[in-house]
Amino acid sequence: MLNLIIVLAVILILAVIFTAYRVTTLVDVVKKKKKEDGYVSKNNSLQGALMIVFLVVGIFGFFYFSMVEYDNYNLPIASEHAVITENLFWITMAVTVFVFIVTQIFLFGFGWKYRYKESNTAHYYPHNNKLEMIWTLVPAVVLAWLIISGLKQWNVITGPAPENAEVIEVMGYQYAWAFRYPGKDGELGDYDFRKIDAINSMGIDLADQNGHDDFMPTQLVLPKGKPVLLKIRGRDVIHSVYNPHFRMQMNAVPGMPTQFWFTPTVSTAEMREITENPDFNYELVCNKICGKSHYGMKGIITVLEQDEYDAWYKENQENSFLKMNPDYISQVPEDLKEAAKIAAGIENIEKEQKVTTAASSSK
Repeated sequence: MLNLIIVLAVILILAVIFTAYRVTTLVDVVKKKKKEDGYVSKNNSLQGALMIVFLVVGIFGFFYFSMVEYDNYNLPIASEHAVITENLFWITMAVTVFVFIVTQIFLFGFGWKYRYKESNTAHYYPHNNKLEMIWTLVPAVVLAWLIISGLKQWNVITGPAPENAEVIEVMGYQYAWAFRYPGKDGELGDYDFRKIDAINSMGIDLADQNGHDDFMPTQLVLPKGKPVLLKIRGRDVIHSVYNPHFRMQMNAVPGMPTQFWFTPTVSTAEMREITENPDFNYELVCNKICGKSHYGMKGIITVLEQDEYDAWYKENQENSFLKMNPDYISQVPEDLKEAAKIAAGIENIEKEQKVTTAASSSK
């Protein structure tokens, strides 16, 4: 309550100061209205000078904070395509910063140069074909080159992935991430949004036998040095699959599946050494404002060496969704149930239960 009172008091004080300034200005105008050319503020030159000061301080501050905070906004690169993306970013940054500074110099410089003076006279300058051609064609050529360069890379990372790519499904929903990996058959099964419930969060369609051995870990685990194809979708609103180290961003749109492929080049363990942070983890975050708990929508990405990834994959594929939730066998078509039990590993559980029951009975 005290903070609110302080804020209101500050606002009221500022309002009073502004009102007093306006009143004194209007009184000054009335007093000097006798001039035929109208009223010119006595602060005219001061305001022009302040524009130059603002220009210099602004440009200095821009470069100063850009250099001081460089390590905070330019994170280490951890994927192959990120090198190209980074180059495109800095080329774009160089072009836009150059244009920005030049235009600001003209903007504030003209404010100073053409401030009111009794000796100044206007010059009628209606048209210049050469000037218009220059400021139309040059930006058009530069922007076209930047866009085409970016589009070429975009078409690569959103196009067909290499044949040996690891295929993983990622789904965003309010307010978490779900991941699905193919099992031993190496193929993800179909999904159906009508199958989504509290347990089957991704709507795995068990009528498709390719999905009988799919498994759903709690985090995204990737192999270092191998292409990874992310099959991306959203369940409710638009989310965005984003990680700055991989220079990866792709919207997760309900009803419109998207994809993004890349090759991780730095494992989590290596990045911990690079950042000198033993607790470092790659994070998968949503950079769309997707609702009131958007801020908490964060997943962990772990990048492992190939042999470590193979061991992790082998261990986790034994925990298929159907095996962990055997009640869902009822959703499997009758003619596929036996094959589904074998693919999911349910048959092994039933055999172990029978052996255990027989051993107990003999005692």
